[in-house]
Amino acid sequence: MQIEELERNLKTGKTDNIYLLYGEEQYLIEQCVKKIKKNFGELVNGINYIQIDDKNVEKLIQDIETPAFGYPNKLIIVKNSGLFKKETRGKKKEEKTTKKTQKSLTLQEKIAIYLKENADTIKESNVIVFVEQEVAANELQKTLQSIGTVCDAEKLKPVQISKRIKAICNAYKVSIDDGTMNYFIETCGTSMLNLINEIRKLIEYAGENGTISTEAIDKLSIKELDSVIFDLTDNLGQKRIKEALQILKELLYNKEPIQKILITLYNHLKKIYLTILADEYRVNVAEALSLKPNQMFLITKYKRQASYFKKNELRNILQELIDLDYRSKQGKIDVNIGLEAILCMI
Repeated sequence: MQIEELERNLKTGKTDNIYLLYGEEQYLIEQCVKKIKKNFGELVNGINYIQIDDKNVEKLIQDIETPAFGYPNKLIIVKNSGLFKKETRGKKKEEKTTKKTQKSLTLQEKIAIYLKENADTIKESNVIVFVEQEVAANELQKTLQSIGTVCDAEKLKPVQISKRIKAICNAYKVSIDDGTMNYFIETCGTSMLNLINEIRKLIEYAGENGTISTEAIDKLSIKELDSVIFDLTDNLGQKRIKEALQILKELLYNKEPIQKILITLYNHLKKIYLTILADEYRVNVAEALSLKPNQMFLITKYKRQASYFKKNELRNILQELIDLDYRSKQGKIDVNIGLEAILCMI
């Protein structure tokens, strides 16, 4: 199930008794959990509302079986439990050579078997919500797929983000045109939590019946690091070294770790290099860069920046960044000085 379908179901009061919610868009997942709680009704912690994590997950079956004294149903939120981690090869090998008995089962397997064998009884008096960031395919995941609702909350595509942000703006009688919306997303990224925090500032600045502008975004919004690196690379490509160095200084002034800047810049330039290769060998750029569906709008930007550089030039820059990382870890050069030197060479 997609996150938007789950949101529609919860909005209309259509709920299930067992959920597995996971994915990159944790903000939307948290909003769904809040809606599940609201639909559930009165919550009394420890009685009809139980919270489980990796520290007390072994009590899950016990909590499911314990009555919600005085209440018809119980809501159990199982968050970041560690039950969906990928098993190691050593573990799998051991399972192949060891006869499966109840005592040798992992906690994940015990819970999977229990839920599968008692699904109907469990649903009569419980609502169980598993919330994770990442989920590996295992017996518990397969069981929840068969008896409950599983939702992978992937990052939204720009058109989906735009629709949500415009709805927020309309609620406050503030307008934003499509071009400005695209600039807003490119500047602040695709995380709904970050975007909502940023749009609130812009709405307040524009005021009722006002309009959000690109100038306001530049003035008020916190740019995502990737967006800043795009700006830095634009200046490098057009040989505006002074401006590129100024962006670097501003990143450092804003307490962005120099090592993170180095890695992000390297990865960005590598993608530009791959864009050049993809064009040269007539390979699909999106596949070459392993872009996700919500990142397709970046193709045009990568192609534009690729036009600034020659293939050999980029290869040399990438090698310089690798050498800088190696020499700085040996204490032979300061990363800040080394990175500035590389930028001045371009």
